[in-house]
Amino acid sequence: MMVELDDIRAAARLLHGEVIRTPMMKSMRLSALTGAEVFVKFENLQVTNSFKSRGAYVKLVSLTGAERRNGVIAMSAGNHAQAVAYHAARLGIPATIVMPENTPFVKVESTQALGATIVLEGETLAESQAAALLIAEQQNLTLVHPYDDDKIIAGQGTIALEMLEDEPQLDTLVIPIGGGGLFAGNAVAAKALKPDIKIYGAEAELYASMYQALRGETASCGGETLAEGIAVKNVTERTIAYARKHAEEILLVTESHLEQAVHAYLTLQKTVAEGAGAAGLAAMFSRPKLFKGKKVGLILCGGNIDPRILASIIYRELARESRIISLRIQIPDHPGVLGSISSLIGKHGANILEVSHRRMLLDVPAKGAGIDVMLEARDKHHVERIIRALEDESYKVRKLDAPGGEPSGKS
Repeated sequence: MMVELDDIRAAARLLHGEVIRTPMMKSMRLSALTGAEVFVKFENLQVTNSFKSRGAYVKLVSLTGAERRNGVIAMSAGNHAQAVAYHAARLGIPATIVMPENTPFVKVESTQALGATIVLEGETLAESQAAALLIAEQQNLTLVHPYDDDKIIAGQGTIALEMLEDEPQLDTLVIPIGGGGLFAGNAVAAKALKPDIKIYGAEAELYASMYQALRGETASCGGETLAEGIAVKNVTERTIAYARKHAEEILLVTESHLEQAVHAYLTLQKTVAEGAGAAGLAAMFSRPKLFKGKKVGLILCGGNIDPRILASIIYRELARESRIISLRIQIPDHPGVLGSISSLIGKHGANILEVSHRRMLLDVPAKGAGIDVMLEARDKHHVERIIRALEDESYKVRKLDAPGGEPSGKS
């Protein structure tokens, strides 16, 4: 292992005045939600809205004059891309970024706006890496790897220096893992400063490459994940070694927990987290007993989420909490019935968002009709009271699995 505390401290000196020393604050509401004492490091407040700015700068300023003139190339799903593009532009270094074809548009657009040449190639980061290596060879460019690089790792490790300076009593860190650069640097720094601190990795269940590597298993990764920033199929021996030495455990998080964590940051902490940025909190949701009563430091490592995805998450969480619900109601098909139902629902304090008539449903009598009513309610108990009130008026009611979806079979 080449990176040590002195390397990270040297990186911190380089970064002084070049990146934001982001705040770390105790979150009372996330603490109440998880049963732990939660402190959040807001790396989403960097200029490029992610921690990647640290490692990218440290790497770029280490290049020789010839390497700077020739230019650099990087492969990234977005955050590393933006960081390299931003600092390369500041330092006058030409930059080419290879991004997977499914990278969220907001990240592609942001990277391009920073002056980099964008190449969309491959469905995964591994395929983008192959393309980047080929272009680097053809054009004599220096590869700025997102995690398999000592300079990158040292730069990322400066986060833990700041966290433990601000809150020396932290006893646990939960760090998102994709390629492992963020974990490696911060694990080295934290363990050097506080050897008894517990460090956990948080990895997307669909891309459990580090989890499997530590078990000597062949990586089996794939699927659409909200945490595309840590959707890495190929971890390297360099970062595996750091994880093997310092990780208490790699915690796998489901898509549902990632969605809940993004939503919790938005609604409780009033800040935007992308899926990868919320992975640490998602891990706490997945294993609450593990963290109960602990002083936990979370790195909100990125906030570059597609607004459409964020809107979908908000909507899905409202549905999970039964604050938005759709009911299918069988009614007699004659004037005044819809008005009566609307009045009844309003009387019980719910708001009607949408109504659709369903006259062609085969399970509805020919002289009847079905209506789908989308409601805004307080919670599931409120919904149950509304359903009972409708049934007391002899209406047949079924919940739909999701607003606008198919019946769940539950009355």
